Amino acid sequence: MRSVSPRGCARGFAVGVLLAACVVDILYAGADGTSLLPTASPVWPTLAMLLVGLTAVLWPAKRRPEWLTPQVRTTVPALASILYSAAALAVGARNLFGPGEILILLCLLFVAVRHCPPRSAWVCGALDVGALLLLPVRYLGTLDDEALTFIVVGLVLVGVFAGLAAYLRSLDYRRTVAVSETRRAERLAIAADLHDFVAHHVTGILVQTQVARMMAQAQAQAQAQATASTESPSPSQSGELDPVLAGIERAATEALASMRRTVGVLRDTGDGAETADQRPVGDLAGIAELVDGFASPVQQVTLSRDAAVLDDLPHEVQAAAFRVVQEALTNVRRHAADATHVEVRLRHDAGRLEVSVADDGRGGTQLPAAAHGGGFGLVGLKERVTALGGELHTGPRAGAGWEVRAVLPAGKR
Repeated sequence: MRSVSPRGCARGFAVGVLLAACVVDILYAGADGTSLLPTASPVWPTLAMLLVGLTAVLWPAKRRPEWLTPQVRTTVPALASILYSAAALAVGARNLFGPGEILILLCLLFVAVRHCPPRSAWVCGALDVGALLLLPVRYLGTLDDEALTFIVVGLVLVGVFAGLAAYLRSLDYRRTVAVSETRRAERLAIAADLHDFVAHHVTGILVQTQVARMMAQAQAQAQAQATASTESPSPSQSGELDPVLAGIERAATEALASMRRTVGVLRDTGDGAETADQRPVGDLAGIAELVDGFASPVQQVTLSRDAAVLDDLPHEVQAAAFRVVQEALTNVRRHAADATHVEVRLRHDAGRLEVSVADDGRGGTQLPAAAHGGGFGLVGLKERVTALGGELHTGPRAGAGWEVRAVLPAGKR
C-alpha cells in the first residue's frame, strides 16, 4: 500500500479548501434573497469564470498541453475577471464576490511570480493584482471607504503571496546554480583525469610506436643492403610489420585528437571556430574512414552502403550511426579477435536508417582482462539510439558471429 506524504496531504487539503470556497461563490452569486440555492442569473458567468480559474490552477502538470504555459494560465482567468467586473460596472449591477475567486487570483499571482519568465511575470502578476483589486469595486459600485478597506486587505494578501512566491523562486535559482556548479566541478575533475592519466598513456603508446617504426625502417634498410649482395633476397618481416605500426600510430593520434575535443567540451572553453572544433565528430562520411582504419592483415572489413542513404540526414542521426559502428567494431576487437570478416551495412528503408555490423568470430580474444570493458558501451549506445526514437538489437548470428543492428529515424530536418 502506497503511503501518503505530508506534502500530498497538504496539497489535497488546499485543493479541498479551494473547491469549497468556489462552492460558496456559486451560492453567493445565485442567492436571490429567498433561497440559498443558486437560482439567480449571475450564477452562470460566475460559474464559467470559476471553471476557467480552476482549470488554470488545478490542471495536472504531467497532462498539461504545451500551449497552456504559465503566461496563459495566469492571464486568461485574470482578463475574464476584469471583463466581468467592467461589465458589472457598466450596467450598474452589484455582483457579489466570494472567497473562491479571491483564492484563484492569489494562486495565479503565485504562479506568475514563481514560474513565469522574468519579463512576463510583471505583466501577468499586474493583471492578477488588478483583477483582485477590482472585486470590491464591482460589488460596491463606487470607490468609497468600505471599498478602500477591502483594497488594503487585498494588498496585504498580494504582498504575502507574491513574497512567498519570490522567496521560493530565489531558492529554485540558488538550487539551479548549485547544481550547475557541482556538475561543472565534476566535469573539470573528469577532464583533469583524462588529461593527466589517459592522455599520458596514449601519448606513450604513440611515441613507442613511432620509435618502433623508425627501428623497423632502419632494419629494412639494413636487410636491403645485406640482400643486395646476394642472389636470392630473403623475405623481410619489417616490411610486413610497418603497416601494423602505422595503423597503431594513426589510432593513437586519433585517440589523442578525440580526447582533446572531449576535454575541451568538459571544460566548456572556447567559442566560434574553437567550439566547432571541440564538438565530437561523427557522420556517415566518417564511417568509411572508421572502417578503413579498422582493417588489418588478419581482418577484412567491408562497407555496403545503399544509394538511397543520403548525406543530408540530421546530424544527430549520423552521429548515432557513427557511434553504433564504432562501438561494434571496438567490441569485435575486444571480444572476437579471431573474426576474419566484418561487414558494415547502411540501408534506407521506409524513412528509417538501418545500421548493422556483423562478424564471423567465435569469441576468441587475446586482449588482457583489463581491456575487455565493463559492458557500459552497449548500454550507452542503447540510450543514445532510443533517445532518437530508434531501436537497437544485439545478438548472435546463425552459425557463428555476432551482430549489432540499429534502426534510426531518417527524417530530414
